[in-house]
Amino acid sequence: MRTPDQPLQDWAAGLPPRGRLLGIDPGAKRMGLALSDLDRTIASPLMTLERGKFAKDLEAIKALIAEHGIVGIVIGLPRNMDGSEGPSAQSARALMRNLSGAIALPMAFWDERLSTMAVTRTLLEADASRKRRAELVDKLAAAYILQGALDRLRARHA
Repeated sequence: MRTPDQPLQDWAAGLPPRGRLLGIDPGAKRMGLALSDLDRTIASPLMTLERGKFAKDLEAIKALIAEHGIVGIVIGLPRNMDGSEGPSAQSARALMRNLSGAIALPMAFWDERLSTMAVTRTLLEADASRKRRAELVDKLAAAYILQGALDRLRARHA
């Protein structure tokens, strides 16, 4: 199991050669979810999960793991611009602790600074309505986070 500050490359060394990764953009009300392809090249938005009791969220995540054959999880860690961590980062760390106690998959954090802002800007440029942005932003942010981790892993192999 990965320690929170272990380099992503070291964490990835424990993964099987192929298999999907699940990206999670944790939020207080909603959790954005994204999925990689089997070769871990491209991240695609999967869904937005309305947060409820942890047991309900865990059941939904376990179902996705079984359905898609997920072999690892990347969780966005919302740091402040100066690198410090506030309440949102503490919440993401608690999510990993809780998930790792119930799911036997390797998990890693990925710095998600500016991910929601970047996705929102893209949606604004695409002239998406406020309602449409609200529907898409969490799962697109999860894909943005997961893609960043995938790109870093590929860059290390190149």
